[in-house]
Amino acid sequence: MERKEFRDLATPAEARAAIDSLSLEGGLERVSLEEARGRVLAARLDAELDVPGFDRASLDGYALRARDTFGADEADPARLEVVGEVHAGEEPDVALEDGQAVEISTGAVMPDGADAMVPVERTDTEGSEVLVRTSVAPGDNVMFAGADVAAGERALGPGTRITPRDIGLLSALGVDEIPVRGRPTVGIVSTGDELVRPGDDLESARGEIYDVNSYTIAAGVEDAGGEAVLYPHAGDEQDEMERILREAADECDLVLSSGSTSASAVDVIYRVIEEQGELLLHGVSVKPGKPMLVGRLQNSAYVGLPGYPVSAMMVFRTFVAPAIREAAGVPEPRAATVAGTMAREERYEEGRMRLMPVGLVEDSNDEPLVYPVDKGSGATTSLAEADGVVEVGPETDYVEAGESVTVRLFSPDVRPPTLLGVGEDDPALNRLLDGLENPRYLSVGTRPGLRRLREGVPDVAVAAGSIDRDIDAEELGRWTREWGLVTQAGNPHEVEGLADLIDRDLRFVNRTTDSGLRSSLEAALSDLAADRDASARDLREAIDGFDLGLRAHESPARKVIAGDADVGLGLRATAERLDLGFVSVDQQPVRVLANPDRTGKESVRELAAALEREFGPEADG
Repeated sequence: MERKEFRDLATPAEARAAIDSLSLEGGLERVSLEEARGRVLAARLDAELDVPGFDRASLDGYALRARDTFGADEADPARLEVVGEVHAGEEPDVALEDGQAVEISTGAVMPDGADAMVPVERTDTEGSEVLVRTSVAPGDNVMFAGADVAAGERALGPGTRITPRDIGLLSALGVDEIPVRGRPTVGIVSTGDELVRPGDDLESARGEIYDVNSYTIAAGVEDAGGEAVLYPHAGDEQDEMERILREAADECDLVLSSGSTSASAVDVIYRVIEEQGELLLHGVSVKPGKPMLVGRLQNSAYVGLPGYPVSAMMVFRTFVAPAIREAAGVPEPRAATVAGTMAREERYEEGRMRLMPVGLVEDSNDEPLVYPVDKGSGATTSLAEADGVVEVGPETDYVEAGESVTVRLFSPDVRPPTLLGVGEDDPALNRLLDGLENPRYLSVGTRPGLRRLREGVPDVAVAAGSIDRDIDAEELGRWTREWGLVTQAGNPHEVEGLADLIDRDLRFVNRTTDSGLRSSLEAALSDLAADRDASARDLREAIDGFDLGLRAHESPARKVIAGDADVGLGLRATAERLDLGFVSVDQQPVRVLANPDRTGKESVRELAAALEREFGPEADG
């Protein structure tokens, strides 16, 4: 029998290139939420409903009209008539009028007529009345519908590896099935007449050994994100080896064999590959692991590993596992803790140990920066947007910017986002983010986004409308969006412009004061006030609902759909997507501003290139 010799050993780079040339993709599939942990999302998921889906009390206390408490204090409390009570999980059966309050439990639905609540600790009762010893403003101690996750908001992006906290977010959104990248199936065949399965009798006198590779490699495959399939071990006889390898190739994306790869006369596996497929290389200049095969077997990829367990696992970890992870969309594993420095100061003065949810972002030197992530204990996204926890001792009043901290990751495979962005919520931005690998975007609004950029935390901030102060940042690009008034389909109230909000009895729903849209609306109202020789404040007070704003760009439109408002502040793109009416008011610029210390980051450069592709060289469309 002709003996196969090792000649012209491939370099490690050539071996990696050969494996990269093989197709290991497992396709796409849909899985239930119960099976989603560890899978990789194949497409962006947007929230289809508000979370919470109703305005709810944040504390135990009393729901009331804020204006009934104006001026109240310890010495001169407001007296309100208690007309009922509402508990979590039940629908309110009372509507408040002036001078009335309702006893309410944490998480309960706010009754009609109430726009705030006061905690029970700031009240006393006298008969059927409650004495409120503090004043509150509209919205105080209330989590409004969509405050946690807003309908239409980007929930999770493609490429997200689903973790338990992501499952919590998806559960809150009512999602029971998601599209994921298929896990590559990997057939594992150990070869050699000397191998015996663990549990079977071993005859050492014949040189038999237990099959170690099948199980260790299978565990490595699963850890890398693949699905391992164990086949009966094959002997050194060519026909039997060919039969098992062909069966594995018919059923799997990748076939891994171990053993029978050396230049011995009895090792015939390379002949099977040459006859049934294509042998790309035989032998790599590494130690251990020289006798490695790479090729194609029928329509499957094939890699032959050395027979010695240490060599087999070294080759697997070095060359094969990264390819499986790439095909499955699984990131490289990292340690369970990360040492980093605080990106900004965080104060804490409650005298208790704090488990502070934090996110990670890498600076221009690829060093981890740590920033707090906290939207309140009732917000699911506090965890969904965090990577781990920093323990803050009870004796610590604040953690300084630049201070070294240790982050305990939620899972060992957590990795920082390639790009951290903050600022305005915008549909065009979502499309840009879809083209980046593992970005994270926090829709905090224009003003908080610019503030965080000044603090040096994010890579980029997205700002809508005019910017009223100088900021040290580099503009990567911009586009314009049309904003105005969103109405019910067909515009049944025949709204023509902002004047109708002031002069007619229309229910309006606004955006929060942090939003760039809100700023543009206030500027437009100021112009209208000048035309009317009136004060902008008087015009704002004439609009029913002006002071109560919602966070995300689709939230007002959703209120209009639900019949809770006649008109909402929004974008033409939102109205068209939801088949609603739209009355244009103006155009608004949206700018992407980069942290000047991060312009060299690869992800920032990729975003700049995406902006140019989407909106042209001037990035203005």
